[in-house]
Amino acid sequence: MVLDNNTQEKPKIDYPTNWGFKIIGRDKEKLKACIKEVMGDKEHLSSSGNASKTGKFHSYNASCEVADEAERDRIFKSFQDHDDVEMVI
Repeated sequence: MVLDNNTQEKPKIDYPTNWGFKIIGRDKEKLKACIKEVMGDKEHLSSSGNASKTGKFHSYNASCEVADEAERDRIFKSFQDHDDVEMVI
C-alpha cells in the first residue's frame, strides 16, 4: 500500500508483530540504559545506530514483538517521555 496525501486510511498491521523503534539522544550510554528501562523484562533486541556528523547526537535501534497497537503506542510514548531521549521514530 502506498500512502500519500489523498489516502485517509491507516495501513493494516497484523498483530502480534515485530516492531522497531529508533531513539535519538545525546548520550549513547543513557540511550542504552533507557531501552533496558522501557523494555524491562520484555524480550527485545537493540543495536547502536548512527552518530551525527558533529557527534552531538546518537541513535539506538530497539525492536520487540508487540501484541497490539496499544502496546506499541505505550512503548513509543515511554521512549518519547524519557528525559534522555530527544526523538523517537
